[in-house]
Amino acid sequence: MSLFVLGINHQTAPVSLRERVAFSADTVPAALDALRALPQVSEVALLSTCNRTELYAVADDDGQALADWLATHPDEVGDLHAYLYRHRDADAVRHLFRVATGLDSLVLGEPQILGQVKDAWATARGAGSLGSQLDRLFQHAFTTAKRARTDTRIGANPVSVASAAVRLAQESFARLDDSTVLLIGAGETIELAARHLVQAKAKRLLIANRTLAHAQELASRHGGVALPLSELDKHLGEADVVISATASREPILHKPQAAAALATRRHRPMLLLDLAVPRDIASDVAELRDVFLYTVDDLERAIEDNRRSRREAATEAEAIVELQVARFTETLAASTRTAPLKRLRAHGEQAKEEALGKARQQLAAGAEPEEVLNFLAHTLTNRLLHAPTVALREAALTGNADLARAADKLFPETGIDNRESGIEQQPPESADNG
Repeated sequence: MSLFVLGINHQTAPVSLRERVAFSADTVPAALDALRALPQVSEVALLSTCNRTELYAVADDDGQALADWLATHPDEVGDLHAYLYRHRDADAVRHLFRVATGLDSLVLGEPQILGQVKDAWATARGAGSLGSQLDRLFQHAFTTAKRARTDTRIGANPVSVASAAVRLAQESFARLDDSTVLLIGAGETIELAARHLVQAKAKRLLIANRTLAHAQELASRHGGVALPLSELDKHLGEADVVISATASREPILHKPQAAAALATRRHRPMLLLDLAVPRDIASDVAELRDVFLYTVDDLERAIEDNRRSRREAATEAEAIVELQVARFTETLAASTRTAPLKRLRAHGEQAKEEALGKARQQLAAGAEPEEVLNFLAHTLTNRLLHAPTVALREAALTGNADLARAADKLFPETGIDNRESGIEQQPPESADNG
């Protein structure tokens, strides 16, 4: 079994492809069940955000089964393999540590990703798809991210996609202090956008959501007006700026709706910022003359200044990641080396418990203590020596002198004579063989 990570992100695939393999929070448990059912997979976790969809797994093939599964879920994506990245063992460890630390994010050092990684871990744990190896990996990733944020300035003046969107709005034709901003959704991204809009002194906030109560909670915290999503068309024309981030699988704003809103506005321009993956706003809306539509991919340019200011801190954070990768892989290797010892002790404990159970039954049935003690000793001896005896006999038949020498080291006081076992001892090869 090897540790794998494979997936796509904002660096390898456009939003049009990422949205086709994005998983909403309510579909992840079923996806984990399906992945865990693959015969090649023993542990798996799924991380799906607006910028990435990734599988972390312990599997016994080259990851091809995972790749094939992802190419058909939740939609058929025949060309997905060309965009996938795959990492194995230490490279997979490094990738997760960089993701959790914010080094692999669209916004360098952005803080939201660590919470999303923790959510992925918790969901996998709840679904029963997280084993000891992945659990240790994620726990170490959390420690690494915390250390990087404590010891470097990678998280200083954090910039989220939401704040980048508000900054883009400020730098556009729209004066926020004289603009109506319509927020669609009520999740964390919209919450962050609302906070930044209040700080930027936006004139008016409208918050539309499918669940009106959630919109009302958000509106009460930030001084906005809550709307049911069913009334979106009625109020769309009032908005100078629209910021949308829902979990919808299909677009909720289409070209005819935007065209009607523009007519109501007498073609005063509208700025539309679509922060969702899959996208909330149909791509053909951008064809309208007075609409300026941006997606999360377009924000790449808007946040380049943030990247430049954090590169020095990122270098320091990368060094912390490399140190933690080395520590984790050493721990993993040590665990692998001690696995045979753990199995041996578990075998001994099981033999002991079974033999004791039978001995107690005999005592309860009235058997003589001496007879029960002899039974216990005989049973334990046979159970503990059966496997080594079979292996040594097989070694004698095949001439496996290495196993016989190992037995001499394991049982130095037993006086095992390998000449009597039928295994001809060979002297070790000389370092200087001429």
